[in-house]
Amino acid sequence: MASRLQIEGDASVLLRVTHSNLKSFAADIRFSLQMSVEAVKDKLWKKCGTSVNSMRLELYDDCKNKLCDLSDDSRPLGFYSPLDGFRIHIIDLDPSSVTSGGWLEDTSLVEKYSISEDEYNKRSGKYI
Repeated sequence: MASRLQIEGDASVLLRVTHSNLKSFAADIRFSLQMSVEAVKDKLWKKCGTSVNSMRLELYDDCKNKLCDLSDDSRPLGFYSPLDGFRIHIIDLDPSSVTSGGWLEDTSLVEKYSISEDEYNKRSGKYI
């Protein structure tokens, strides 16, 4: 099915990207097939915050079947034969990652500023 989406002669591919720790993160990103897997990880680091050394990448087809791990950082992405509409899933291996624990998605984890009514009334300069 994805092969119908591929533009003949195009040296790039449009892939959906998902993340193990970021449930609301999904992006469609275009990659050159000549990019190394390490360069793909570097591009993804800028999008999701997971460091290159803490990433494991999995490639899925458009029917949600896992095809392979992108395990060799020196290989070009094209070696794994991705097609438009396939998905790269990022597994964050760092337990202390900024993406773990929901800190980037769950606002209930953020301490809210609060002020007593007395302190509020003591403020100089009232703002409307």
